[in-house]
Amino acid sequence: MVMTQISYPKKLVIASRESRLAMWQAEYVRDCLKKLYPECDVSILGMTTRGDQILDRTLSKVGGKGLFVKELEVALEEGRADLAVHSLKDVPMQLPEGFELACIMEREDARDAFVSNDYGSLADLPAGAVVGTASLRREASLRSRYPHLNIQPLRGNLDTRLGKLDKGEYAAIILAAAGLKRLGMASRIRSLLAAEDSLPAAGQGALGIEIRAGRPEIQACLAPLNHAPSAMAVSAERAVSRALGGSCDVPLAAYATWEDATNLYLRAFVASTDGQKICRSEKKLSLASMQEADAMGLQVADDLIAQGAKDLLPPRE
Repeated sequence: MVMTQISYPKKLVIASRESRLAMWQAEYVRDCLKKLYPECDVSILGMTTRGDQILDRTLSKVGGKGLFVKELEVALEEGRADLAVHSLKDVPMQLPEGFELACIMEREDARDAFVSNDYGSLADLPAGAVVGTASLRREASLRSRYPHLNIQPLRGNLDTRLGKLDKGEYAAIILAAAGLKRLGMASRIRSLLAAEDSLPAAGQGALGIEIRAGRPEIQACLAPLNHAPSAMAVSAERAVSRALGGSCDVPLAAYATWEDATNLYLRAFVASTDGQKICRSEKKLSLASMQEADAMGLQVADDLIAQGAKDLLPPRE
């Protein structure tokens, strides 16, 4: 039997958004690759996406999460980059034809973080306090559990959002804990939100690496960076979201955690934007493969649909 040996590239270009967090993520992947392949020249192609440029409207009104990845996919398609690093929660549930997620790295803390200069937790906020978030998922959760708060939209990169908080425009803001921790800003977190207060988004806290399909040499390079437990958990989450047409205009959460080496606990909800109507589902299963993780996600999605979740979703075009 003849073994086919894959020749690793001598040069790799990583496409990345130019925000500070995105560049940290790209640099982290670059450093991991350079450690694995010291002879390989790994560089970063920084790009500004439409999602970074449009800051005066919510993502749900200007095209959704795909605004953060389209330009990076064009760079892959044109051969200007070999891989693109994404915050997985920003990656659409259906990739365009010819692209694939080649790797999902070990997940950071997936929880949402409560950030405030004056208050220690959501429970401490007085009636009418202004809380900023760019997520319909977070908004629905907050409106459901804390109806006395004033939830307002908040766009921009991490530094922009923190700057608005520091100027006094908000009493508190809700951010992904992973981004703050990765940038060494964990001290800004006043408290981490329990899943009961804010169930995380599908893929939150995980880094996904996208490539053009049909590039086995890049796939092989990235294989050591793939973290199977994280990949299976987020695969289950994304299967829920995909089945329900998950996007920025859907208040949908899906979060899977490992109870031990084989048992995955998946929770999900779909809500109305005002938080008045919420369909919830959860499931625990022993899993051994990505296919089983996807199937688990579909079972949870079917349960949500049986509860009437589709009535809470915007009509598909």
